[in-house]
Formats: sequence, C-alpha cells, structure tokens
Amino acid sequence: MDKMRRLAILPIAMLVLAACQAGDGGGSPAATGGTGDGAVCDSGELDGQLAAVCEAGVLVVSTDPAYPPQSFLNEDTGEYEGFDIDVATEIANRLGVDVEFTDPTFDAVVAGNWSGRWDVSVGSVTVTEERKEVLDFTQPYYYTPAQMAALADSDVTSVEDLAGQTVCVGEQTTYLFWIDGTLSLPAEAGEIAAVPEGMQATTLPTDIDCAEAWKSGRTDDFQGWLTALPTAQGAIDNDYPVTLIGDPVFFEPLAVAFDKSVEDNDSLVAAVDEIIGQMHEDGTLTSLSEEWYEGLDYTTQE
Repeated sequence: MDKMRRLAILPIAMLVLAACQAGDGGGSPAATGGTGDGAVCDSGELDGQLAAVCEAGVLVVSTDPAYPPQSFLNEDTGEYEGFDIDVATEIANRLGVDVEFTDPTFDAVVAGNWSGRWDVSVGSVTVTEERKEVLDFTQPYYYTPAQMAALADSDVTSVEDLAGQTVCVGEQTTYLFWIDGTLSLPAEAGEIAAVPEGMQATTLPTDIDCAEAWKSGRTDDFQGWLTALPTAQGAIDNDYPVTLIGDPVFFEPLAVAFDKSVEDNDSLVAAVDEIIGQMHEDGTLTSLSEEWYEGLDYTTQE
C-alpha cells in the first residue's frame, strides 16, 4: 500500500489525538537514517555545529505531528510519516547520520532560542523577514499556496465574502500574520492579496484543529479557514465539511530553519543548504512532492 493511500484512510481525528499524546516535545519512538555514499560527515575536516552533529551521529529535527500530509504521527506504527519527514530523513542520510524527531509547538520553533533541544526544523517553516531575526534558513525546499476554505454548506463562495468575518488559523502562522496585516515575505515570494476589510482571526494550536472544530459541530465559531492548500485538500479528501474558495492569497517559500543564537551554526546551515540544492537538482524533492501531493510538484515557485 503506497503512502498516499495510507494517508487517505488515516482519520485526521486520530492524528490530532496522537498530537495530544506526543506534544511534550519528546523524541520519535524510533530514529532512522543511515550513512549514504559520499556522506558529508565522511568528507574530512569539519567544524562548528556540523562537527557536533557528525560526532553525535544523529540529527535532531523538530516537526509537527498533526500536519498531514507534510508530517503526522502514524498511530498504527508509532512512526512519523509525511513529506517533511522524508525530506528530513534524506538530509540526515546525506549528512551520514541518523535522524530523530521531536515535536515542540510551532510558536516555540519560530521564537528561536531552542537551547539545543533540536538541531534543525524541517517543519514547513515559511521564510519571513521577522523570522530571519531569530532563525537562519536554507534555500526553500518547496512552496505552497495559502488557501482559504469555508464550510461546505455555507453561503461563502469567495474570499471577499469573508469581509467582517472571523477566519481560523494556526497559532503564530503566516496565515495569522496575513490577516493581521503584518506578513512580510521575501520579495521573491511574489504578490500578496489584500485582506478583506474587517476580517479577523481566531487561532487554534495547529491548522488542522480548525477543520476538526467544524467537524465537531463548532460551525458558528468562525466562517473561514486559512491554511496550506495541501492541508485543506487533505481535509476534504478525509470527508471534512470543507470547500476551497477563491485563488491562493499568497505563496509561501518553506525552508529548513536553524536557531540563529547558536554561534557556530554556519557550518551546519551551509551543509544542509547545499544538500537541499542537490535534492532540487537530482529530482529527489520533486519525486517526494509528487508522492505525497498526488502527483503535484510544489518544489518550484508558481
């Protein structure tokens, strides 16, 4: 059974339950990885944080356990799966170390000052000017449309219909910043749509909680939901009462993130950035995107 088929039959409610059980920032039940041919850690003299990771033999990666299909905890196997998980595993393999996953809250990731609890975040972190103040980033490894959604049986048929209405978003996400009028993406990210007048946000811990709230009957709490297009489509595919409305409001460049407060991090940032470049060039990222996103390649900017 392929991964997309497994994802389709795994209820999102189970994923949210798994997130509650694993949300203490603990590591994955099992670490995986390996020592690929020509691994960076075997390349000779190393320094800084790259040397520390190579000596430890493991790359500790933060991820979101309830963000399918990017990342989720498979309750049946007790292992993480998803696009981000496969990208992180391949990065570790090319470094020549194992990978271990941990699941802090997203706001803890983007706040920086990780205190050495994890080495990198491969958790669909959007590059913004504000985040660059506390985080270092690689080049983007993929791009996703920020997509508005509404209840399937509502009268909302366009983004403009949500003027003066409440929209649900994940905490400390770019979707919240867009509604608040504080979103600042790099110039190369392209055009950002105007926010309808009077739109306001309500937040839940992670994006999929918004769809879960609608499914549980909380249909009066908010009229719209803003999230990544693959997440919204995944909710629809799993029979959540959701419909897509309008065009994407912006496109997000998503990259591997590092804690800027780590003084000797430059070597690790450079090594992972080079690996991301190689994965773009050799088609690995395209293959993983098409595997997890039903044949779609999100690794190039629209």
